[in-house]
Amino acid sequence: MTALAPPRRRRPFRLAVPPVSGVVRPRLVVLCAALVAAVFLLFCRGVAIGDYPLGYADVVRALTGTGDPGTVLVVRELRLPRVLVGLLVGIAFGVSGALYQTMTRNPLASPDMIGLTAGAGTAVVAGVVLGWDGGLGAQGLGLLGALLTALLVYALAWKGGASGYRIILVGIGVSWMCTSATDYLVARGERFEAQAALGWLVGNLNGRTWDQVAHLAVATGVLVPLALGMGRWTRTLQLGDDVAAGLGTPVQPVRLALLLVGVGLIAFGTAAAGPVAFVALAAPQIAQRLAGTAWPPLTASGLTGALVVLGSDLIAREAIPGTELPVGIVTGVIGAPVLLWLLIRANRAGSGG
Repeated sequence: MTALAPPRRRRPFRLAVPPVSGVVRPRLVVLCAALVAAVFLLFCRGVAIGDYPLGYADVVRALTGTGDPGTVLVVRELRLPRVLVGLLVGIAFGVSGALYQTMTRNPLASPDMIGLTAGAGTAVVAGVVLGWDGGLGAQGLGLLGALLTALLVYALAWKGGASGYRIILVGIGVSWMCTSATDYLVARGERFEAQAALGWLVGNLNGRTWDQVAHLAVATGVLVPLALGMGRWTRTLQLGDDVAAGLGTPVQPVRLALLLVGVGLIAFGTAAAGPVAFVALAAPQIAQRLAGTAWPPLTASGLTGALVVLGSDLIAREAIPGTELPVGIVTGVIGAPVLLWLLIRANRAGSGG
C-alpha cells in the first residue's frame, strides 16, 4: 500500500486573460479569511458598546440603514467614525510596517523605529502648538513631516545605495531628534495646547470625525493597492540586493518607491489617530508567524494591524469602567513584549549587534 502524499502547501496558477500567474498558499488564504471574520466581529463590537448599548443585529441593521432611526443616528454619526478610523489606521500601519521590514530584511524595522512616525508627530504638534498649519491641516502636516523625515533618512543612509542596515541606524538617530523637537514644542506650548498635543501623541481614537475617515479612506484606497502591486519586487528584495538586481529588479528605485508608499500610509494614519505605538512593528511579525511565510505578507499584516487596533480600543474603553484610555497605551503594553522578544531572537541569531 502506497503512503498518501502530504498536502501541497503551494498551488501555482496561470490565467490567459488577463495574463496573470502566481502561487496560491492555502494557509495564507485561510488566515486572511479568519482575520476578516475576527475584524468584522471586533468592528461590530466597537460600534455596539457605549452609554446606549446595542446588539449585533441592531448594529448590522443600522449599518445597512434599515434599523430604528435613533439607532441609525447613534451608529452612523457618533460611533462609526471612531471604529472606521481604527480599522483604517490598523490597515495602514500594518501594511507600512510589512513594507519596511521586507525592504530592509530586518524584523525590527518599522516606521516607529526609523523616525517616520516621530517626524509626522513633530509636524502635527508644531501646527497645534504654534497655531499655524499653512492650510494643510493635520493630514497635510503629517504627510509633510513624514516625507521630509523619510527623505532625510534616505539621504543620510546613502552611500552608493541605501542599504536596509544603514536606513535603520540613521532612522533611529533621526527619530530621537524628532522626539526631542516634539518635547520642546510641547514644553513651549500653552496649557491647553500642550494638553491637546499630549493627548494626540499617545495615540487616540476619541472624538474622530467623518472628515478624518474620508482623508484616511482615500489614502489607504490608493496606497494599499500600490503596495500590493509591488509585492513581487518586495519578495525579490528579501533575497538581497545583488540577487534582486540579477533577477531584474531595479533595487534603488523600488526601495525608494516602497519608502514613499510606506510614508504615505504612516503619515495619514498618524495624522488621523496619532502615533499609535508598536502596531507597525508587531502586526507584520504576528502575521508572518501565523501565515508561515518567509516574509511579512502584506494583506495579512494589514488585517492583523486592524485586529490589534480594534481589539486594543475595546480594551481601552472597557478596562476601567467610566474611563476611556487612549488606544496607544494598550498597544504599547501589547507591543513592548513583542519588541523585547524580537530583540532576544535577533541577539541569539547573531544579528542583534
